[in-house]
Amino acid sequence: MPDLGKYADTVLSAYAVSIVVLIALVVLSVWRGRRVRAELKQVEERIRRDG
Repeated sequence: MPDLGKYADTVLSAYAVSIVVLIALVVLSVWRGRRVRAELKQVEERIRRDG
């Protein structure tokens, strides 16, 4: 790792915040995808049942 000098805290905290935001986006995307998939399955079953 390069020597960041007096900016080390700022740069490392920016990396940490970026990683946390990326992880949060992935988790929210997976969570929403599962929710939408479940809702779509319910709609498809209702259409299949009602004709």
